[in-house]
Amino acid sequence: MDYRVHRYRSACGRLDLSARLYGEQGPALLLMHGLTRNSADFEPLARHLAGSYRLIVPDQRGRGRSDWDPDPASYRPDVYAGDMFALLDSLHVPVVSVIGTSMGGLIAMVMAAMRAEALRCLVLNDVGPVIDQAGLTRIQGYVGPAAPFASWDEAAARCRANNGEAFPDFTAADWLAFARRTCIEQADGRVAFAYDPQIALGVAGTDPATVPPDLWPLWSLLDAKPVLVVRGALSDLLSAATVAEMGRRHSGVFAQTEVPRVGHAPILDEPAALGPIRDFLAAHAA
Repeated sequence: MDYRVHRYRSACGRLDLSARLYGEQGPALLLMHGLTRNSADFEPLARHLAGSYRLIVPDQRGRGRSDWDPDPASYRPDVYAGDMFALLDSLHVPVVSVIGTSMGGLIAMVMAAMRAEALRCLVLNDVGPVIDQAGLTRIQGYVGPAAPFASWDEAAARCRANNGEAFPDFTAADWLAFARRTCIEQADGRVAFAYDPQIALGVAGTDPATVPPDLWPLWSLLDAKPVLVVRGALSDLLSAATVAEMGRRHSGVFAQTEVPRVGHAPILDEPAALGPIRDFLAAHAA
């Protein structure tokens, strides 16, 4: 579907970053992708929300059409959050609702801590204050340098190898569509993942500098914000126990939904995700 590409400068002023804009009318909605994804990850959801909302869908630095950062130490959520405020400021959007998938959800939590008044409500897609080690280890196993693929079919096969347990019902056509949202075709005709391999440094190893910190203090800052948590029933990154604890610790508006036969992370066009998202946004994003 149609969108406009918006270019803007990063918060640090060093990088040229990109975002897709779907429509100009309706409440502003910021959609933020996960670690190895880009703005194309939200194409399935955008088909359902565009027209009702002003969708702002960025490529985080090092992904999609955005510049790669020469300093890989800058690939971290607080830096991304600063970029998101630079994006919103460039569009003169003072208040926004957010949907964050995985890393995008962590960015949303950091944004709320930095400028709480700028966020109206949050949808967190398969992420919370506790990152399960099993999911982190799986991601560490595939993110990073990879040789280009000879064809889109080969790229789809790699995507299936990396994510097959999360989407056991995907068809060959689904995996090809997944690959086309995750990869880019190079000038020589080969296909590559649409991210800087150096983003892997942010999740490498198991020392205290790289494992996820205690995020419950960030969660406590969201108490006044309406929150919807979407969890894949097969998720190895967000446990059902963590979702239950999130609800116990949140005294405001808290909703949750679980997507059957899907792991990390739901595409968000699944009926079990889409219906609750639409209802939640109708109630809290306007």
